[in-house]
Amino acid sequence: MVDSDGFWLKAGLDVARLPGSAGLNIAYEACDRHVHEGKADQTAIRWIGTGGDRRDFSYGELSLASNRFANALRALGVGKGERVFSLLGRVPELHIAALGVWKLGAIFCPLFSAFGPEPVKARMLIAKPAVILTNSRHFARKIAPILADLPFLKHVILTDGGPGGLSFDVLMKNASSQFEIAATGAEDLAILHFTSGTTGKPKGAMHVHAAIIAHKATARHALDLKPGDIYWCTADPGWVTGTSYGIVAPLAVGATLILDEAEFDAERWYATLEKHKVNVWYTAPTAIRMLIKAGDELPRRFDLSALRFIASVGEPLHAEAVVWGERVLAHAIHDNWWQSETGGIMIANTAAMEIRPGSMGKPLPGIKAAIVRRGIAGIEPIGEAGAEGELALRPGWPSMFRGYLNEEERYAKCFADGWYMTGDMAKRDADGYFWFVGRSDDVIKSAGHLIGPFEVESALLSHPAVAEAAAIGIPDPVAGDVVKAFVSLRPGFSASDDLLKELMGHARKRLGPAVAPRVIAFADSLPRTRSGKIMRRLLKARELGLPEGDTSTLESSQ
Repeated sequence: MVDSDGFWLKAGLDVARLPGSAGLNIAYEACDRHVHEGKADQTAIRWIGTGGDRRDFSYGELSLASNRFANALRALGVGKGERVFSLLGRVPELHIAALGVWKLGAIFCPLFSAFGPEPVKARMLIAKPAVILTNSRHFARKIAPILADLPFLKHVILTDGGPGGLSFDVLMKNASSQFEIAATGAEDLAILHFTSGTTGKPKGAMHVHAAIIAHKATARHALDLKPGDIYWCTADPGWVTGTSYGIVAPLAVGATLILDEAEFDAERWYATLEKHKVNVWYTAPTAIRMLIKAGDELPRRFDLSALRFIASVGEPLHAEAVVWGERVLAHAIHDNWWQSETGGIMIANTAAMEIRPGSMGKPLPGIKAAIVRRGIAGIEPIGEAGAEGELALRPGWPSMFRGYLNEEERYAKCFADGWYMTGDMAKRDADGYFWFVGRSDDVIKSAGHLIGPFEVESALLSHPAVAEAAAIGIPDPVAGDVVKAFVSLRPGFSASDDLLKELMGHARKRLGPAVAPRVIAFADSLPRTRSGKIMRRLLKARELGLPEGDTSTLESSQ
């Protein structure tokens, strides 16, 4: 492990080991440890329903509830190392389930609740989960249509007890609240996060129980999170931020986390900050842009004096948003950078730093980052300030992914000459601040989420009218980028408004509204290389009026 300043060693010593063993378990450190240290009555989760209902869960209640879920899974025949999926929004059952899965020694995999059946199916076929936890609405729309293709799925558990699955409440009622946490080790698999690739299937990034060392340390160092703080992470729990910093980190620190079931509403958000006296708020640039759009007067109607620290992640935060936060909210917004593969925050604007608006900050202690280029002799670090290159990290931090599920070769390609190659282009200024430039591949970053063009194209190609499809990201003032797809049609089909509406509906039904293209355009043909690969780069350049670059490999017909 690269840890020249001893940061991770010190952080690891702060993590509690399982009683009676040298083992490490995320659920023990994030929940039961607090109970054993006399903090059973402290509020761990404050859930706010869409209609304003509120439920508080103490660390003691969370411990007993997760014990019940672990026992329920064991009674269903689920064992250590098996995979348990969730397809839920911001509800406490998801947090209870995650902790119960880790206590059992099984592997937790959250899915984005806005996914349609095709993205859900693609991920389940890779991981082959034994169980999925969802609700009746998601089951009917997203699981039931693909159930015949999932023979490995042993059980569906429904939080609202509807038809088609087992009732969460009944299982919990019949399960014991006493459970001995499995003797997991630091390197035992605990979490599976799917991330999109440019081509091919989604990638299942595997994380281990030791990841909590980084979750806890970075929450303190990058988010200024302290025991007893009221903390609100607005990320969907189906994405890595919603797990690492929406479940694990705040509980490990001993904070009280706010869990708001509702989707974005500017007035509701400000009211939540005021009513619950939020101290630390972690959100996304898309949401910040929407707050800015709602106007400067709205937040002035609320008392935000409890707020101490605001952070943002998911995509670059523009300088104007940082300045707006300082001017309107009385706090600059601290951007930071990390990936599903890194598992935790790597580069950040911390509370102790001078913020340079538009920068993602500096590497955290224990992280060695560099701007590099791929040369003939291998990976060459670039020392020149302001020069653009690929952002690379020295491997070894505790939350670093340990592989892509069943794809060793794909994992190996992420590393070169002792560096983890992030795929993000960046630059570093003379004072060591890093600045994001863009992705080095075709993955689309929309509203902080990575969307693989392959999945979008595959869904469109499943329509009988589509012969070819290509997806790119185009700029959007709120989401950062949105998906635009180009399609060429099979013989016998003609472009029309009716067909366009049909294709839009087809994509939304299969992919879900968060992944489906916002715009679809018809094309007589798509630019290809002589080897047959569609050149998304060229489509994007033409769409945005940018230089087309080298087109020597194009088919002559293009």
